[in-house]
Amino acid sequence: MTAIHPQPRPHSRIHWRTPITMVILLGVLVGGAWWGWNSLINSSAEPTCVEQKLPNNRLVPKQVVVNVYNGGAKAGTAAAVAEVLKKRGFHVAKVANEPKGDKIDVVSVRGAADNSPELLLVSGQLNQKPLTVGDDRTDHTVDLILGRGYTSLRAKGLASVTIPPDSTVCLPVIHTPQPIPSGQNPN
Repeated sequence: MTAIHPQPRPHSRIHWRTPITMVILLGVLVGGAWWGWNSLINSSAEPTCVEQKLPNNRLVPKQVVVNVYNGGAKAGTAAAVAEVLKKRGFHVAKVANEPKGDKIDVVSVRGAADNSPELLLVSGQLNQKPLTVGDDRTDHTVDLILGRGYTSLRAKGLASVTIPPDSTVCLPVIHTPQPIPSGQNPN
């Protein structure tokens, strides 16, 4: 039997949704890669410290940022020590338990180098000889960790540390909180 009418051929329809979706996804991928590369290359990170020559070649407490941590001392000891250090002019950034969870015997100070002037100034506030640890940090802050055997600060701590003439010291960038104008939401 022969058909009177020839059978219609199936339409060779092109499904455009799949290629369009793939092109859009490829564009999103390329755009994300471009944004990530630019963010990596053109970092807007602020410097963590600024190289400065000190007047009279002396480092004073108002130029030092200290984090006070409790590494085994009685509860509240770190907060009490931080208050005394604030009264002496130090900028106290953090008061908390030791972030690494280390428990120490007496007292420890950590900073950029074992003999950095900011470490010596904070050590000069203590009655006990601290264990000093240089950890090559770039921001030049000082961590003061109080252990079980910590007793007290000196009644009158070291007022300043002399640095060699014509040398520079990398001082941490100190951010002072700005007051929030009335009627504005701080968040």
